[in-house]
Amino acid sequence: MKQKSDFEWDSAKDQINQDKHGVSFALAQLAFLDQKRVILEDLDHSGIEKRYYCLGKVAGGIMTVRFTYRLHKIRIFGAGYWRKGKKIYERENKIHG
Repeated sequence: MKQKSDFEWDSAKDQINQDKHGVSFALAQLAFLDQKRVILEDLDHSGIEKRYYCLGKVAGGIMTVRFTYRLHKIRIFGAGYWRKGKKIYERENKIHG
């Protein structure tokens, strides 16, 4: 029996993201496994559908994953290691650098 994934993404966007930010969406899934992850609603880009950020530790850094929920799946459409996400993650988890 084939395991159904809780994640999905557009393969062309995944390739663009890898070229631009050096992060694959397959790797980005790992941010959701961080027990200290932070989920925030993207109020600037939640028009037709609500969009979110997941901030989580992946491969020694804090990754920001942009996503939405579609048909009970997490649809990833952007990911990278961005300073703003790291600052919010550290603030929410009270980590002092």
